Amino acid sequence: MAGPLKGIRIIEFAGIGPGPYCGMMLADHGAEVIRIDRPGGFMDPRDPLSRNRTSIALDMKNPDAVAIARDLCKSADGIIEGYRPGVMERLGLGPDVLLADNPRLVYGRMTGWGQYGPYSQAAGHDINYIALSGVLHTVGRAGEKPVPPVNYVGDFGGGGMMLAFGMASALLHAAKTGEGQVIDCAMTDGSALLAGMSWGFYAMGRLRDEPGVNMLDTGAHFYDTYACADGKFISIGSIEPQFYALLREKTGLDADPAFDAQMDPSQWAPLKDKLTALFATKTRDEWCALMEMTDVCFAPVLSLAEAPQHPHNVERETFLSVGGATQPAPAPRYSATKADTPRPAPAVGADGDAVLAALGYDAERIAALRSGGAVR
Repeated sequence: MAGPLKGIRIIEFAGIGPGPYCGMMLADHGAEVIRIDRPGGFMDPRDPLSRNRTSIALDMKNPDAVAIARDLCKSADGIIEGYRPGVMERLGLGPDVLLADNPRLVYGRMTGWGQYGPYSQAAGHDINYIALSGVLHTVGRAGEKPVPPVNYVGDFGGGGMMLAFGMASALLHAAKTGEGQVIDCAMTDGSALLAGMSWGFYAMGRLRDEPGVNMLDTGAHFYDTYACADGKFISIGSIEPQFYALLREKTGLDADPAFDAQMDPSQWAPLKDKLTALFATKTRDEWCALMEMTDVCFAPVLSLAEAPQHPHNVERETFLSVGGATQPAPAPRYSATKADTPRPAPAVGADGDAVLAALGYDAERIAALRSGGAVR
């Protein structure tokens, strides 16, 4: 793959969710990512998280397979693993071993709770990690229970993306100093950091510690979604005075003095009731005709089926076809190192012989490793 990370080699120990997402980010931007898969595993060619990979299937219960993994890490700039703390050490592939083999190695560790702490050995999922960091408490409407934002905040924003940033940062450090290091990336930590602005507002007294009553959490009438006459939805984000004034103009509410109280939280509920009734009088397309591509700060709420067809996304090629499936395109964009079109995920183990040959293993040795079950 082309990109600013071209020439970087990453070994990814197969997992689910945030680890593969980190691998996708690094591969999308030019890194060679060799994935060590489990025998009998499966990568769906339609899955964006598994694209742009090279795959070798190793039975890690076999000492010869562990030795191959160690050789791969000797040849790499970085590794990604998402096991519970202690698993890699028990395999004989912990940081002490691999950094002794390769002092420049960047050792990326992806967990929910982190490598230490009272929860570190417990199972969990995104919903649990963002609950503990305080983030889940902030997502929801007033008087209702918290709403999990799918698994975007813990797994992908606070996990995979945070690890990708950490890997890139540590790779820069290693390139300058020759010094590798271990990255302890915990989704609790990462999701807490994603909420940095909320923590700042809370410290400044600008955010109440309850959901659905603040400006950006559906408390305000000018920052919310609204149902239209056809059952579809629009989004409004008219925060700044000039944008709010344009919203009033486009909706015919500029003559209603009640809307002068934009920043009075005590008036948000009745003003939201008025907007709810108004937006229900037209279809989503009719509201788009009035407000789309204006400074109202407006957009239709598009479904997964609709988003790739929107003219803005079409022109920017925000989505593309990979292996016959619609996927988000690599992002962000670069002026000099443009990314290639992603390759679909390979079959598990499809590249095993080529990976071993690149390490210097001859055909006889590869055949022996296959017959012995280390390589599948």
